[in-house]
Amino acid sequence: MSERVTYKRLLRQFAAIGPYLREDLCEEGHYRFDCLSVCVSAKPAPDKREFWGWWLVLEQDDHHFRYHYQLGFYDADGVWLDKPVPKKHQAEVERTLNHFYKLLVDRLTVLECHLAPAEQVTNELAVTAA
Repeated sequence: MSERVTYKRLLRQFAAIGPYLREDLCEEGHYRFDCLSVCVSAKPAPDKREFWGWWLVLEQDDHHFRYHYQLGFYDADGVWLDKPVPKKHQAEVERTLNHFYKLLVDRLTVLECHLAPAEQVTNELAVTAA
């Protein structure tokens, strides 16, 4: 097993995945990602638009990472709300989550790290890299 992966290196690796990392909400051992998958309406100004999407929290213990995520609504104030995603948008939100998960697994594998769902993630909610 290689030495512990540093916080700065992890941030660089996670930022390289794409626009998912919320670096301002991260601290060593705790990383936050999100994705604004489906815009509700393009009419409001860009900084006031609302979205359906997901957020994911990654907790680190040495080379082991556990994740939990939530699907929901990103409101005009920039706050994630735990709201059911409308059926017509579920496939796209799940597609973006699964795409991100595959990229995350690939990065962690290169770093010789392991990823698993947190205890609160049930089998039905576990993400796959398929």
